[in-house]
Amino acid sequence: MHLPDLPVKSVLPELLKTLDDHGSAVLVAPPGTGKTTLVPLALNGKLNGTVVVAEPRRIAARAAAARMASLLGEPVGHTVGYSVRGDRKTSRHTRIEVVTSGLLVRRLQHDQELKGVGTVLLDECHERHLDADLLLTLLLDAKAGLRPDLKLLATSATVAAQRLSDLLNAPVLHTESRMYPTEITYVPPVRNEHIENTVARAINRALSEVDGDVLAFLPGVKEINRTASLLNAETVILHGQLNAQTQDAALKPGQHQRVVLATSIAESSLTVPGVRAVVDAGLARVPRVDHRRGLAGLTTIRVSQAVAEQRAGRAGREAPGRVYRCWPEHEHSTLPRYPEPEIRTADLTRLALELAVWGTPDGSGLNWWDAPPEGALKAARETLNAIGALDEDRRDRIANVGLHPRLGRALIDGSERAGNRTAAEVVALLDDSSHPATNDLATALKSPGKWRKEAKKLEKLGSNPDGNGDAALVVALAYPERLAKRRSKNSNVYLMANGTAVEHTDSQAKWLAVAIADREPGSKHGRIRLAAPADEELAVTAAAALVHTEDDIRWNGDVIANSVRKLGAITLDERPLNDLAKSQQALRMGLEAEGLGLLKWTDAAKRLRERMAFLHRTRDWPSVDDENLIRSIDLGKAKKRSDLAKIDTTTLLRNLLPWPEAAEFDKLAPERIGQGKVDYTQDQPALYVRIQDAMKWADTPQIAGVPVVVHLLSPAGRPTAVTSDLRSFWRNGYLRVRSELKGRYPKHHWPERPYSKGT
Repeated sequence: MHLPDLPVKSVLPELLKTLDDHGSAVLVAPPGTGKTTLVPLALNGKLNGTVVVAEPRRIAARAAAARMASLLGEPVGHTVGYSVRGDRKTSRHTRIEVVTSGLLVRRLQHDQELKGVGTVLLDECHERHLDADLLLTLLLDAKAGLRPDLKLLATSATVAAQRLSDLLNAPVLHTESRMYPTEITYVPPVRNEHIENTVARAINRALSEVDGDVLAFLPGVKEINRTASLLNAETVILHGQLNAQTQDAALKPGQHQRVVLATSIAESSLTVPGVRAVVDAGLARVPRVDHRRGLAGLTTIRVSQAVAEQRAGRAGREAPGRVYRCWPEHEHSTLPRYPEPEIRTADLTRLALELAVWGTPDGSGLNWWDAPPEGALKAARETLNAIGALDEDRRDRIANVGLHPRLGRALIDGSERAGNRTAAEVVALLDDSSHPATNDLATALKSPGKWRKEAKKLEKLGSNPDGNGDAALVVALAYPERLAKRRSKNSNVYLMANGTAVEHTDSQAKWLAVAIADREPGSKHGRIRLAAPADEELAVTAAAALVHTEDDIRWNGDVIANSVRKLGAITLDERPLNDLAKSQQALRMGLEAEGLGLLKWTDAAKRLRERMAFLHRTRDWPSVDDENLIRSIDLGKAKKRSDLAKIDTTTLLRNLLPWPEAAEFDKLAPERIGQGKVDYTQDQPALYVRIQDAMKWADTPQIAGVPVVVHLLSPAGRPTAVTSDLRSFWRNGYLRVRSELKGRYPKHHWPERPYSKGT
C-alpha cells in the first residue's frame, strides 16, 4: 500500500515503535498533516487487533472512512468502515472502524475489554468535547484493569499535549504542518453592523481577491441562512443538522468558485477541497446550562486563539491562501488561549448515567483530563433520580437507547402509555438539533424533517404498538420539571415545576408540557419555544416524583397556615391547617415583620414598658425590646391577627419582672415623685413639676442612682427652668426666676429661701 506523501508519514515508524514500547502515545499534528487517515492505515496489520478511530462528529467519521477507503481503492465497509448513530457500514473484512466518541462509550459499556480491538485512536482531543473526555477516562480505566495490552493513541492539532501525556503516561511525538503561506486580514464590523453583514462583506472581498473557494465560519444555522441571503454567489451549506448526503456533498470539489458556509463542524477532521480563503466570524455556539433556572441551551461565545488558528489553517492546505477575520486586530490577543472544556459548562446528565453504568457514580477513582464539577454532577444525578434512571434495570435500559437519559426515559415509559409511534416521533423530534419553526408540538409533529427517519428506528425499541397517542405525556416524561401552569386566567406567564417563570403568547391552555424553553439576556421571564397542552392529571402522572405535600406557614398581613399539595413549585390544591401551633408560628412571623404595634398598648402598659427599659439600662434587668418581648409573649389561644389585640400587654410585661427584685420595682422606678409623673422615655428620667412643689427639695431627686432632669413649671404649667442640679439652681438661678414669677403671679408666695433644710 502506497500512502500519500503527507507530513505525518515521516513520524510513522517512530509512532509504531512508541506504541509497541509504551502502549500509548500522543501525536501533535496540525490539520492537513494526515493524522486522521494515514495513521490508522499505517497501524493496520502492524499491531495486534483492529483499529478503532474515535471522532467527535458523525460527519468527520464518515469523511475519514471514505478517505481511507479511497486510498485503498476499496468501497467503504470493506477494510475501512464506520459506525455512527443511525448509520453503519462495516463487514467481516473491516479492520479499521471509524466511530463517534459517544458510540464507542456505549460499546465500551457493553464490552469493557473491547474484544478484538488492538488500538484506539482518539482523534482531535484538543476540541475537549464531553463524550471524548469521558471516553478517554473510561479507556484509561479499562486499560489499567482489564486491557493492559490495549494501545491508546491520542492526537491533537495543538501543542496543549502535556496533560494528555501525563494522563496516558506516554511520550509526545510531533509532526510539522506542510502549510502554504496565508495572509491574514482583519475586517472588523462597522458601527452597529450585524455579524452576518460583516461576514458577507468579507466574503465578497475574498471572492474578488482570491481564486478558489471561500470557507466561512459562522456560529449557527440562523446566521448561515442570513448570510446566504446576502450573497450573490454559488453557496454550499455545512452544519450538523443536515442529512448525511447533503453534508458529504459539501466535501466534494465544485465546478465553479463557491462559498461554503459552515459552523465549527468544519474546523478539524475534515478537508473541504478547493478552499483558498477563510472568513472567520470569530464566534461559536456552545452548550450552557442555567442550573438556577433549569434552562439549558446554546450560548454564542468568542472563539479561542487556538480555534482561530485552526480555522485559518483551512486556507493554506492546498495552496497559498487568505484569511479574513471579522474582528479588530487589537482584540485578537484578548481571546482565550484554548477553548473551554465542555465538561465544565455542559449538562452532565448523560455523563452521570454513563458513570453510574460504569460503576463509579461520582467519578472518583478515575483519571480525568478535567474532573466533572461537583455541583453540575450532583444536579445531573438529581435529574436521573427524578426520572427514575438510577434503578439498575432501568438505568441500563435507558442508557442502551443511546439518547440523552431524559429522551431515553421518555421513549421507554412513553411507549408504554402513548404508544411506540407517538413516543418515537416525539423523542426523535426533541433529539433533532434544529428547533421547529412552530412552538406548538402538534404542528411540529406534522412537519417534515430528518427526524422522521430516526423515529422509524426508535419505534422498534418501544413496547406497545397501541397507546393513547398523547404526545404531551411523552414530553412531560422527558422534562417533568418543565410542566407549567398558567399563573392566572388572562396571563401569558406560566410557572414551571422547577420554579422558573416562562412566557407563551400562543396558548390558552391552563397546563403545558414544555419541551423547549430558553431565556434571552435581559428578559424578565423565560420563553417557551415548543410545548403541548396538558392537564393536571397528566402532570401528576408524568411527574409523580415531584408531587409532595408541604405546610405553607407565613404572614401576609394575617395568618396563612395551609397544607399545600404541590408539583415541584406549582400549587395543585391547599386546605387550612387546624393546628394552633402552626397558626401561632405565622403570628410570630407577623410580629417580627410588623412589630409589636399589632398588640393593643394602653397608656399604662406603655409607661410600664418605659420604666422597665430604664431598669434594663441601669440595673441590667430583662430587656423589653421587640425581639425579647416577641420571644417571651404568651399567645394563649390566639390564631389570627385580630386575636393579638386581646393580649394583656401589662401582664405580658409584668411577667418579665425578675423575682424577688420585682417587689422593689415601684421604688426603683417610681411612676411619680411628689406631684409629678416621671418620664422614662429619655436616657435620664425627667420630672415635670410646679416650682412651688419642688421647693421642698434641696437636692435633685435620684432614681436608681440616676439624677432626674427636673422641668420646673409656673403655676400655669408653663416651662420656667430645666435643671439636673437643684442645689445650684436655688443658689444661682432662682432669684432671677423668682422676680419674674413674682411679677406675673403676685398672689402666690415666692420665698427667698425655697427650702428650709439641706443648706
